[in-house]
Amino acid sequence: MSIKQESNHLNIFAEKESNVRSYCRNFPEIFHRAKGSIIYSESGKEYIDFLAGAGALNYGHNNDYIKQRVMSYLDSDAIAHGLDMYTSAKKEFLEKFSSSVLTPKNLDYKVQFCGPTGTNGVEAALKLARKIKKRPGIFSFMGGYHGMTLGSLSATSNIKMRSGFGVTANHVTFMPYPYGFMESFDTIGFIESVLSDVNSGIEKPAAILFETVQAEGGIIVAPVEWIQKLRNLCARHDILLICDDIQVGCGRTGPFFSFERANIVPDMVVLSKSIGGYGFPMSLLLIKPELDIWEPGEHTGTFRGNQLAFVGGAAALEYRDNCHLENEVKLKGFFLQKFLNQEILPINESINIRGIGMIWGIDIANFGDASLAKNIADRCFELGLIVERVGRNDTVIKILPPLTIEISTLQTGCSIIKQAFFDCLLH
Repeated sequence: MSIKQESNHLNIFAEKESNVRSYCRNFPEIFHRAKGSIIYSESGKEYIDFLAGAGALNYGHNNDYIKQRVMSYLDSDAIAHGLDMYTSAKKEFLEKFSSSVLTPKNLDYKVQFCGPTGTNGVEAALKLARKIKKRPGIFSFMGGYHGMTLGSLSATSNIKMRSGFGVTANHVTFMPYPYGFMESFDTIGFIESVLSDVNSGIEKPAAILFETVQAEGGIIVAPVEWIQKLRNLCARHDILLICDDIQVGCGRTGPFFSFERANIVPDMVVLSKSIGGYGFPMSLLLIKPELDIWEPGEHTGTFRGNQLAFVGGAAALEYRDNCHLENEVKLKGFFLQKFLNQEILPINESINIRGIGMIWGIDIANFGDASLAKNIADRCFELGLIVERVGRNDTVIKILPPLTIEISTLQTGCSIIKQAFFDCLLH
């Protein structure tokens, strides 16, 4: 979009902000306030938020419970920046994370605080896996998205993303994920044959990096049996299993971890986005204790001690327990599933619906018009709903509201999507 194409009140962004800006191009408003699941623009318009900070706002905008904890912390002149030093905020977060998440689920993980972005957590996981197994290779999956820094980008399957920055899939082999044509055969059996065949031309990797739900890949939900087979395959072949739970963890699918539905335990888990509770950046790598072979400072970063994220994250876990958020997600997930199947799916036989918990996708790739999804998302925005597009050629409308959204607001947002489909398909 050129400067001339942007309206006058947005000129400063077009003139001064880098061309790399992205989300703002699809939602051309200046936003200044937000509460719960509603965002307010300077022009006075209200928007229902079905984007939720790309998954960083599971607890909604300016959650009162979390906000009060953060404000009290700031008012006390407590540590705001602490590198990786011992602080009371870090202590309280670790204690709460252990008592509310790890111990009840019988999970034994060490917690590594990485640089405060999901991609840095992925970088740490890949680096540690290669150090442990002394093998350079990584298996990732077609459709997977893991970040935009060198290592994580090499494990991201989108060729356009990698080629634009001159990055090859160095030491990364992409395996089939159960989607589309790949659902028609045994993908785990294929990986098994690759590992067992001395003539496959592919060496055993240090780790397999996977998402239980490919969010950016188009809301592709891996079957429970497939996840279990993948876990067993890694155990048999001495390969580490790394779960990227950055977007679909922290309760997005119902349980705190998305892999819980398969009753498996990955060797490492990457968490980010909503782990900071309030939209504060934080990234964790959970590591089985016997795998924690780092030397001090071997993976470091100035902002891996985000004290406000520790405070917000601990408060978010308390809030999650107090309001029984897992049950809320199940109820709202059932509503979304019912609405999409009864109100959206019958609109046209070319529509496909996929999802789990509170992450759902409306796939309209079969229409053969790559612009249709954009037109629908744009119409949603005109009607007061912020919704993103993902998947191959961005042909999937992604529904990702805050987990705390009121059911009436959720219903209104879904009705807007339905209206947008009728408006765009009938004109």
